[in-house]
Amino acid sequence: MKHNSLLILATVLAFGTTSTVAVAQDCPVDLPVIEAGVLTMSINATIPPKQFINEQGELQGLHVDLGNEIANRLCLEPNYQNVDFAVQIPGLDANRWDMINTGLYFTDKRAGFMQLVPFSVNALALIAADGNPTGITGPEDMAGKVVGVEIAGFEERKIREINDAQIAKGLASMDIRAFNTYGEVFLALGGGQIDAVFAGDAIGSYYQEKGQFSKAATGLFPGTPGAFAFDEPVLAQAVADALNAMRADGTYDSMMDAYGTTKMDAWDRWPGKFTYFYTGE
Repeated sequence: MKHNSLLILATVLAFGTTSTVAVAQDCPVDLPVIEAGVLTMSINATIPPKQFINEQGELQGLHVDLGNEIANRLCLEPNYQNVDFAVQIPGLDANRWDMINTGLYFTDKRAGFMQLVPFSVNALALIAADGNPTGITGPEDMAGKVVGVEIAGFEERKIREINDAQIAKGLASMDIRAFNTYGEVFLALGGGQIDAVFAGDAIGSYYQEKGQFSKAATGLFPGTPGAFAFDEPVLAQAVADALNAMRADGTYDSMMDAYGTTKMDAWDRWPGKFTYFYTGE
């Protein structure tokens, strides 16, 4: 049973004057959340710079910044559950969290069974060992090679589709290996167990900047949005409204620019404002 959030009034002291101005914060009421006053979000903190744990053991990244700001605007306390990607959709269905905040790739199939609020536009990349010793320039160069992905994600589905298409053209099959987290995938790449990682462009940039690996092929399949996911349309719309307010006051643009992330207006299906997509019944 999901609880309702509370209407909160904020009193603001006007600095430099003798008057006190009471300001009502626009807090949505009757939001269906699993714990009163809290926005519980699943996250997979193995994907820097968007979501990761820093050296101090703290959650950090674009998705954390966005989640904190959205929760604040909904007058809720942010709470993060750091779990593997494979359990995020089942956990949403089981009411373990209110919102998936791991940058779930938008697909029409997923929009058929949960509400999706796209918030960024992604591209994919092939990341190789430092210096790209095998000379990978694109997916066709992975024929007969070993590629690593995170299990059950969009990247795994996409690389399997690419592999099937390349086999149909007469190319050798890739050896696709799925790991629980991208942390494990990059450990395998560093250990020479795989030839490349198929992941988001931003992940590749992060590791390349750290001098550990090289982006062998970048900007692949651009235009796929990352989305927040919900099983409550009222909450999905409230988050979309918060994003629209963030876009209007510049907060959204500032956050996206800080992480070098492409904004939603680059998506060819962008309706001009944040909203949720849902085609189920």
